[in-house]
Amino acid sequence: MSQRNLGEWLAYLEQLHPTAIDMGLERSQRVLARLQLGKLAPRVVTVTGTNGKGSTCAFVASLLRAQGLKVGVYSSPHLLRYNERVLIDGVEASDEQLCEAFVAVEAARGDTSLTYFEMGTLAAFWLFSQSQLDAVVLEVGLGGRLDTVNVVDADISLVTSIGVDHVDYLGDTRELVAFEKAGIFRQGKPALCGDLDPPQPLLDKASALACPLFLRGRDFDLASTDNHWHWRGRKADGTQFELRDLPLLDLPMENAALALQAFALMDLPWDEALVKQALLDTRITGRLDRRSLVFKGKRVELLLDVGHNPHAAEYLARRLAARPPKGRRLAVFGLLADKDLQGVIEPLQGLVGHWAVAPLDTPRSRPAEELAKALTNLGATVKSHPSVDAALEGQCAQATADDQILLFGSFFCVGEALAWLERQAPEDGVDGSAG
Repeated sequence: MSQRNLGEWLAYLEQLHPTAIDMGLERSQRVLARLQLGKLAPRVVTVTGTNGKGSTCAFVASLLRAQGLKVGVYSSPHLLRYNERVLIDGVEASDEQLCEAFVAVEAARGDTSLTYFEMGTLAAFWLFSQSQLDAVVLEVGLGGRLDTVNVVDADISLVTSIGVDHVDYLGDTRELVAFEKAGIFRQGKPALCGDLDPPQPLLDKASALACPLFLRGRDFDLASTDNHWHWRGRKADGTQFELRDLPLLDLPMENAALALQAFALMDLPWDEALVKQALLDTRITGRLDRRSLVFKGKRVELLLDVGHNPHAAEYLARRLAARPPKGRRLAVFGLLADKDLQGVIEPLQGLVGHWAVAPLDTPRSRPAEELAKALTNLGATVKSHPSVDAALEGQCAQATADDQILLFGSFFCVGEALAWLERQAPEDGVDGSAG
């Protein structure tokens, strides 16, 4: 068992449980009790939401690490390597560390069947417990109430946004989704929501648990100008205070505002210079991720984003409209079959001059023909390709130095693009900065 490498462990995990998704906490709670991990760190922050979880986790972790704290971050899914899911003090867990964690969880689970995600989450928790951390930041995988991450009690719970997605598991209304998201709240512990219109079930849950509730637009908020943005919020004692003239960010500043409010509630030093630099330094792969590629002797600009639902597409469209390229914007696009295709492409109307669509390397992919038909019906210029690699190469071939290639959609789409970028010949360089 202990001789498996990481690839073999992941293949084993995929066939361990009858279904890939099996919502519920009972199995994970049983194994967690056997692992006897105790509290993972003195500070535990859990983050859920329809969109913005990843960047919010990154902002929170960056603010904490700027204080010299040792921080663990758990997130999902990954783009290139499974190791991306588990960060310990800013460094991806090694293959050896992950294998050791899987051995520990496998020994503890006995005859309890666990899903791939459940095994991975408990393995991350085991690693964190071994690492003497000052804080952990945990991203919920799906929903909140019944997600494995929720077996751990949070000191602060964050909900980034509430939209309709994953309807088979979370329901088809914002109210049903809000009920699931609010499942991460804990009795008497601070609960934060970055959605400007939080549905009543979320408010009811916070009230029932006597959670100090901090709402964007009421307790904290942001305002931006052409060159800066400003934040206001509250300390734990209710005192209002502000941060002015913050540098503009590529990552969503709404999520930075939420992270700032969470940080303001912690008993930590508040150094404005450190706070501003921590926000500016925050990067996350695949979210408004700008890259520069030398392709066959010419420089090409790329922007990668994992926006794969209407809420994320609307945000992406606003950011694209605010920063048009000098030339054309060319898109490479792939999406899973269970996503709202019309809701994702409609916000981008008029912002893309030419589309290249492709199937993804997963049985869950939506066929390129369906993508092309939907875009053509909106009046877009589209070309279908057999793969994301081919679509990228096609757009790079026609792009000029003034053009921008937007690659977005599924995590699979961005992951395939990142793998393609890594494979480019030595003479073709890639520069990039997430965010």
